[in-house]
Amino acid sequence: MTSAIRLTGQQVGAASSDRPALDRTSLRLAFLIPGGLSLLLGLDAALLLLGVWSPLSVAEIAELHAPLLAFGFVGTLVVLERAVAARRAWGYAAPAMLGLGSLALLSPLPAAVGKAMIGLGFVALLGVYLVIRRRSPAVAIDIQILGAVAGLTGVTLWLVGASIATLVPGMALFLILTIAGERLELARISPVMDARAERLGLGAALLLVGAAAIAPLWPAPGYPLLGAALTLLIVWLFRYDVATRLIGASGLPRYMAVCLLVGYVWLIVPAGVWIVAGGVAGGTLYDAALHAIFLGFVLSMIMAHAPVILPAVLRKPLPYRSFLYVPVVLLHVSLMVRLLGGDAWGSVEALRWGGVLNVASVLLFAALAATSAVMGPLTKRRKGRP
Repeated sequence: MTSAIRLTGQQVGAASSDRPALDRTSLRLAFLIPGGLSLLLGLDAALLLLGVWSPLSVAEIAELHAPLLAFGFVGTLVVLERAVAARRAWGYAAPAMLGLGSLALLSPLPAAVGKAMIGLGFVALLGVYLVIRRRSPAVAIDIQILGAVAGLTGVTLWLVGASIATLVPGMALFLILTIAGERLELARISPVMDARAERLGLGAALLLVGAAAIAPLWPAPGYPLLGAALTLLIVWLFRYDVATRLIGASGLPRYMAVCLLVGYVWLIVPAGVWIVAGGVAGGTLYDAALHAIFLGFVLSMIMAHAPVILPAVLRKPLPYRSFLYVPVVLLHVSLMVRLLGGDAWGSVEALRWGGVLNVASVLLFAALAATSAVMGPLTKRRKGRP
């Protein structure tokens, strides 16, 4: 993320006219369209799985709920930011393949075509990371590379016939390690971050990827090991992430810190499920682990970084405003209703209401973020400056 921010500033300074900048921005926006469609389809799938009304009542959409959101939406958004940082035209094949491949899964084409396109997207992403690493070698990039390897491994298993439940570790680690690596980029400014701390983070990432490779083959030892490795990463994030030192700040830094730290707490759920129950492929524990990762953690990370990522990618300011807390609170409260009232207590109504409000929180965040962008940057007085 930080590299994309620096790159954006350099490009703005180097632009000789508004026309090239507009063209580049329009091109990047085009890459987000498949991601946006995947988001809407994934949310529709969520409503179908909850057994409530949904705009599209197509069974195939419900079956692809997790891949549409993990690969098609979040994957496209995260990978596009990395492609911008790489400054290579071919690097945009990575977000394109993830987004279009996810949509191809719902087309008349054989499912293998969409899965293969997503796999090629991960191959292109690895190429992007190699370019970035050659330019600026860092442990943070190594951790992100491991995340891409985990994602590619999961898609490969899916391509050869594994169930979606089997590729959950790969999907999850792709996003978890990508975010952890980017957080390390920022944590390097922390006084507690040193070479030893970086090695600890890399060690936890290596252990996670190794456990994710073992889990589908030998679930009994693999999933508890995966949960233990995830626990180590959680401890590492709380110990070294600068968010723990910004929680007492104000404005955007505090908003980001709140989103990040609450997201880290949600990772405790899948870690505990995998340690205690192993590789669950359905039921309440599966629902709790899956949504704690992809809603509690991943979406909280998106809400945290949206004011930074989107301006870096699209050159459109997304000023922080306090009303952005509203969807954040709605997301986490509704997830608690879903997991505690629905999965733990067994209330179908709590599960449904929690799930519906999960969807509402995502749509509300998109609406409020767009509103803030349209309102434009805050004035000095509104920022609290003299």
